[in-house]
Amino acid sequence: MLESLVNPRRVEKGPWKMFFIGLLYASLSLILVKLFFASDAVLVNYSGLIVVTFCVMFSLPFMYFIIRQEEAEDEEISGGIRRLWSVHKDALFSLIWLFLGFVVAFSFWFLVLQDTNLLNAQIETYCSINSPDSVSECVSQYVNGNFPNSTGYATGGAHFLKILENNLYVMLFTLLFSLIFGAGAIFVLAWNATVIASAVGIFTKFELSQIPFGLLRYMIHGLPEIITYFLAALAGGIVGTGIIRNDLNSKRFLHVIENAVIILFVAILVLVVAGIMEVYLTPLFFR
Repeated sequence: MLESLVNPRRVEKGPWKMFFIGLLYASLSLILVKLFFASDAVLVNYSGLIVVTFCVMFSLPFMYFIIRQEEAEDEEISGGIRRLWSVHKDALFSLIWLFLGFVVAFSFWFLVLQDTNLLNAQIETYCSINSPDSVSECVSQYVNGNFPNSTGYATGGAHFLKILENNLYVMLFTLLFSLIFGAGAIFVLAWNATVIASAVGIFTKFELSQIPFGLLRYMIHGLPEIITYFLAALAGGIVGTGIIRNDLNSKRFLHVIENAVIILFVAILVLVVAGIMEVYLTPLFFR
């Protein structure tokens, strides 16, 4: 039933509709885990991963069909970045709205339910990035509801290179994942949405009224960053499907490869800009 709501043909002329689909899928994922796994002594320790698994299961039909649709259109594309943009923009905007729906719903319900175990793996990831020398202490602190007065950003060239290296790694993982299994890249996107939601919870100290500020803090640089992962997912997906649908020496397949390379080049440029924003711009507004 749910997959019938997300046929890409229904959102070509209204990508913003995917925001509400994202709200629905993320809400169901978090609430189902709270209802059925929160009281399980073993599975509660894996709640963060189970939330992502549910979200991926809900989203797979949409990702599968949109990747197939974009690859079919990509076979006929020539004319550079402008032509690529005109063909793929609806798919890109659909993914962006879907992701925003994920982030808003995960953040909202995480704060409403007041259960840090729901995103326990994501909190550990947050700590490994922001407190790499004391991950266990950091996780224990946040899980117990103890929040320091400052969760500010580190700045400087070394930090920028570290951020860029990590983001390039995630983009490469997204590319390979979508190349092997086109719709599989939704795992990376759902995971990043939950990590942002956990960061929003930490920043707001679980005060529901502070959600807009928390979202703004992390989406200033997070949205450009996630766009690069969408681009990588599209590139990997259309190449993977192109390999199946076409002869490797055919003109159509060469078009697909050329267009995928252009998409990845743009993605890397956006990723560099996102890294600069995260290290140098966001700290100007939030500490």
